[in-house]
Amino acid sequence: MALQALQTTTNIFTHAQATALGISDRHLAEMCRVGEIDRLARGIYIKPHVDVDHDLAEIAIRAPQATLCLTTALARHDLTDDIPPSINVALPRQQRPPRTAAPATWHRFDNATFDIGQTRIALTNELSIGLYDPIRSIIDAYRLRHLYGIDQAHGALKRWLRQSGTQPAALLKMATHFPKAKPTIRTALETLL
Repeated sequence: MALQALQTTTNIFTHAQATALGISDRHLAEMCRVGEIDRLARGIYIKPHVDVDHDLAEIAIRAPQATLCLTTALARHDLTDDIPPSINVALPRQQRPPRTAAPATWHRFDNATFDIGQTRIALTNELSIGLYDPIRSIIDAYRLRHLYGIDQAHGALKRWLRQSGTQPAALLKMATHFPKAKPTIRTALETLL
């Protein structure tokens, strides 16, 4: 009965969820052996037919507040051609990054600004992960330019300005929350416009 509940309600589940439903480790191992489920990562299982990025799913399960940022977010918004060697993920400053098999570079952002520009993208029907919008991603590229270089920030801003419907005023308005980055962004906008 518990197994049926698990199989009908979720496509991805944790060892703790299975245990809470009364499913033994032996039964989980048998389900993996016969192909009813696959092991996505340590303590995380997935149904074989589910089409999901395993790395992002693991990150979202292990850190529900995880938000894709910096080069990873810029690439998702087509604001850079750079391919990050690992997934850039932001967490609130007080939250400790979890251990993951997924290649992740963890960044801790200030609690007061963590949610600014944050959206969510669906990974499955029941699982999502945070993603900073294009404006916040550009601000972060300038704000943390010591990590990935000013050229990446300038390139992202140029690409964003070429897109239809962009509003430089919206960028400057959001930049007011990041006072150390705002002067550099304003100067870059003045140069490019």
